[in-house]
Formats: sequence, C-alpha cells, structure tokens
Amino acid sequence: MTAFEKAKIHFVACHQHPINIALHHLTNILVFVAIGFLFYDWRISILCGIFTQVFAIGGHIFFEKNEPAFKKYPGLVILASLSWSFENWFGLRQLLNHWTRKTA
Repeated sequence: MTAFEKAKIHFVACHQHPINIALHHLTNILVFVAIGFLFYDWRISILCGIFTQVFAIGGHIFFEKNEPAFKKYPGLVILASLSWSFENWFGLRQLLNHWTRKTA
C-alpha cells in the first residue's frame, strides 16, 4: 500500500459526520474558487483560503470531535481530500445515494 493510499484511508476514517463531510467538500470547492480569483483579485483568494481552514477545522472541532487528518499526513492529505471529493463529485454522489436509499 502506498503512502497516498494510507493517507486516503486515514482521511476517510476521520470524516464520518455528514456535516463535516459537507464542510470538507465545500472547502475543496473553495480551493478552486481561490485559484480562479487569483487572477482577478488576490484578496478574495486569501479570504477563500481562510474560510477553507475555518470550515475544515470547525468541522472537526464541532461535529467530528477528532483531529484533522492533516496532522498525521501533512501534504498528502490535501491530495487525498481532493481525490475523495472528485470521487464523490463534491458531495453530489453521496446525496444521490442518500436520497435513493430513503426512497427505496
């Protein structure tokens, strides 16, 4: 198992609460918003960067009640987080699965 695979498994294990999951998908979207605004107004990019940390750390403090996966796998967990969001279409696939389970 590669270091990235270990980091991703650890990341997923640290993100089980639905609100924390939603907050982390939002932070991953904000990363791309921040990159886009770099060319328009760098201050908005800085603000997006601050919000990503507030949402991510807040999700762990208030909902997950654990330490962020970043502490164990700094750097790699950022890629694991983006990979996780892409695999779940930034949360849309998880919502669709949730709705189809309720209606079935």
